[in-house]
Amino acid sequence: MAKLKKFGIVLASSALSFGVFSTSASASPNVEGQQERIQIQVASTETVFTKNDLIKKFHELFPKKFDFLTSSDFYMGGSHMYPNDDTVRYDLSFNKTIDGKRLYGSVGFVGEKLEIEQFYYQPTLDKESLFPAKVTKEEAKKLAVDFVGQLLNGEEYELEPNVYNYYPQQILTEPIRYSFSFTRTENKVPIADQRIEVTVLGNGEIVNFYKNPLKSEKATFDDAKQLKDKKEILEKIKENLTTSLQYQLNTDYQTGESSVQLVYQPTMKWQGVHASTGKWLTSNGYVEDIPEITKIEKLAANPLPPKQKGISVESAKKLAEQLLSIKSDKVKLTISSIDEIENYNGQAVISVQYMYNYANGGSGTNLEINKDTGEIIQYNDIKNHLLEQIGEKPKTENPISQEEALAQAVKYLKEWAPSYLHNYAMPVDEPYFENRSGGYYFSFPRIVNGIVVQGDQIGIHIAADGSLNSLNVSQQEVENWPSIDKVISAEDANAKLKEALSLKLNYMKQGRDEENHHYDLIYSPVFNEDSLSYLDATTGEWKNIYGESNAAVISHPLAEEELNYLISAKILDIKNKKDFNADASITKGEALKVIMNSLTYFYSGGYYGDRDNSHQTFDNIDPKHPLYQTIERAVEMGVIKPTTKNFDVDSQVTREEIAVWYVRTLGLEQAAKHSDIYKLGFADANKVKKEYTGYVALASSMGLFETNQNKFNPDQAITYAELAVSTIRLAHEMSDKRNGVYY
Repeated sequence: MAKLKKFGIVLASSALSFGVFSTSASASPNVEGQQERIQIQVASTETVFTKNDLIKKFHELFPKKFDFLTSSDFYMGGSHMYPNDDTVRYDLSFNKTIDGKRLYGSVGFVGEKLEIEQFYYQPTLDKESLFPAKVTKEEAKKLAVDFVGQLLNGEEYELEPNVYNYYPQQILTEPIRYSFSFTRTENKVPIADQRIEVTVLGNGEIVNFYKNPLKSEKATFDDAKQLKDKKEILEKIKENLTTSLQYQLNTDYQTGESSVQLVYQPTMKWQGVHASTGKWLTSNGYVEDIPEITKIEKLAANPLPPKQKGISVESAKKLAEQLLSIKSDKVKLTISSIDEIENYNGQAVISVQYMYNYANGGSGTNLEINKDTGEIIQYNDIKNHLLEQIGEKPKTENPISQEEALAQAVKYLKEWAPSYLHNYAMPVDEPYFENRSGGYYFSFPRIVNGIVVQGDQIGIHIAADGSLNSLNVSQQEVENWPSIDKVISAEDANAKLKEALSLKLNYMKQGRDEENHHYDLIYSPVFNEDSLSYLDATTGEWKNIYGESNAAVISHPLAEEELNYLISAKILDIKNKKDFNADASITKGEALKVIMNSLTYFYSGGYYGDRDNSHQTFDNIDPKHPLYQTIERAVEMGVIKPTTKNFDVDSQVTREEIAVWYVRTLGLEQAAKHSDIYKLGFADANKVKKEYTGYVALASSMGLFETNQNKFNPDQAITYAELAVSTIRLAHEMSDKRNGVYY
């Protein structure tokens, strides 16, 4: 049996945070948040594994793949376990530099058999992993299935269909990644909380594996033969299905822009139906009758006065010191900085950065106060976690009830954020109960035109002793809310949901009691065979929250694959795909946008001062211009030079000008400037401007451009198709040389 250190607790993940916007447009029951897990460091165990034991096991799992690593390239971390799970886990990591390029990875083993639980690998960049990838998604799927099959030890898993490989933006210098999910089965029925995640690079390398959790010997399962008729349950759900009209707020985190649309959602306070008894599964257990829908009740019927009319930096500091004070002689609070900024919603706030310092380290975060009202809009109490780490957190003998916690939440909202409350309602969903700490997370939805706004809520966490653990107000400014009069009827929407409804049988645990090891058979509703779809209330069509699929939409004899990839990767933005002409010339502004989106990640919203909008290089490109961030990033990287007062974003860009931009991007401008040492072999070499000779010569020698009948056509306007092909070649060149500028 393992012996534990008395105070060996380390946070493994942050607590569930409400109020940070995430689209929840899935037409399926609410998914409960995951409980945080805490690592407990192990002082000693009866079985002792050395680093060489772990290395040997690692090589058995990946035969010959990592033979280039020596023992000195590996590092063995400490062993640990989780509460209510006495299985010991062991960590092994490695890193190595080859030809100036660093690779690294880690692997986690569990139990006396050293079964693999997780694996992460960051190899050196291989051109075959970039677009166009060496392996297709279907080929990658087979690799993932074969890999998982080697590790299962007799357990049964099934590959989940319709897994989305979603990335907000995929730059061309990063590998293609295919992600796959597998679900463990019992009696050929999926177990909802036991999954395997695998990621395969475009060159076929397995770079990520995670198995959660290991099969528990204590687990018991409902008899899969004792089931009610599926059609009977389906009809029961259809008879009780109701639909609600809601606003869905979406935020583009690349631009900071928000959009809003009307959607229809099933109105449910249940997660499924027990397959044997037919009872409804709710967050509070099984019930015979379907739970009633909570009526909307505003937190305040009329606007309440703000906490105060404005707040100074000095007053904000005093408020922070009062709120953040901690009762411990071992911990010291330090206010690191106080800044007046605009948050991502464009609100003027005072951000207070602070630290709690103690003997073995420190923890810190920030607090946000609305500058105009003196109200708290972002606060996360880390004192409890910190005191737990140093062994000073007292246990709450009589933890607060759900009703008492809700009353406390409303009390804190009226104290700390009163001016917002007339826009929000009492929770319409059940709170998330954190079993380990005994606290409750409540979500107070925003109400506009009498309906709920998805993606805009006040989140608050009440600790077991009734104290405020977190508060987050995510109210976003929306100028024009779509009219609720221009939607399909609720009756039509309800009919569409019923038509799209199907059931999935799976094993699920009831509640969050860590001592409960029994899995019930549950029929869970799925709409449109897609957990990420929603019903557009205006058109009556089913749509996916990630937008359109990656299916080909552009036809072209030479650049079809490249154009469609740029569109799917959100590098090339085409408004009207039906009328798009790939052979049309592209403007300087649009070409620069494609190049910057291809090679760099950047957030153009300017949140928290990451992108200072006070600087303006060109007179005609101010911070409000849609291409402002693109132009400023190009200037910062040296791709374009501010030799004139204005930058003509609407003029056409020539092939020789693009050659200049590419060479600058690669960091080869100093070599290109010596035009006298270059001799061009093109039939139209005399048409290349003398100062561009070196740039054209280098770009051509690297194969970035195609020539036609040995003509470079330097003054010819470049087309969308030519730019797509050449930009991808540029990305490959950058991956080889790795001497470009990366952000």
